[in-house]
Amino acid sequence: MRRTERYQVKGANSLWHVYKTVPFWKVVKNFAVIQLARYTPFLGMKNWLYRTFLRMKVGDQTSFALMVMLDVMFPEKISVGRNTVIGYNTTILAHEYLIKEFRLGNVEIGSEVMIGANSTILPGVTIGDGAIVSAGTLVHKDVPAGSFVGGNPMRVIYTMEEMEKRWANDPIYGKSEN
Repeated sequence: MRRTERYQVKGANSLWHVYKTVPFWKVVKNFAVIQLARYTPFLGMKNWLYRTFLRMKVGDQTSFALMVMLDVMFPEKISVGRNTVIGYNTTILAHEYLIKEFRLGNVEIGSEVMIGANSTILPGVTIGDGAIVSAGTLVHKDVPAGSFVGGNPMRVIYTMEEMEKRWANDPIYGKSEN
């Protein structure tokens, strides 16, 4: 199970209780900031908006591609390390509103991580440093550092050790000295 806190609701499904769980004006502000950032081509401005108005932890030189959709209700539960790339149209969620409950969980994305386009990251997961997430992946559990994962359901395609062997002689990613 992912690391989420569960909150039971009575009566209507949990989305009907949304403004009991998060203030309306917070959602409005977050929505406006996220929409502005989704379309801006200025990476430094995106990171500033996320840090300043959404209270996210975003490392230096991290890049959020065009159309990345962050959790509109709890973006402060998302942290991203240094020099990470979040691919086009990726969705990062820190909440789940279900029928009888809602769940909240931190999303921790490490440094030097590559997340491919159109991926979805669910609440309560950690993506380790140096990991690669293939395009279109549903990240529903933790991703080990240095590994290559992909698919729906997500699975480990290459471990860190297998990646190091594959890239041993690569002029860009290998450990060879230039």
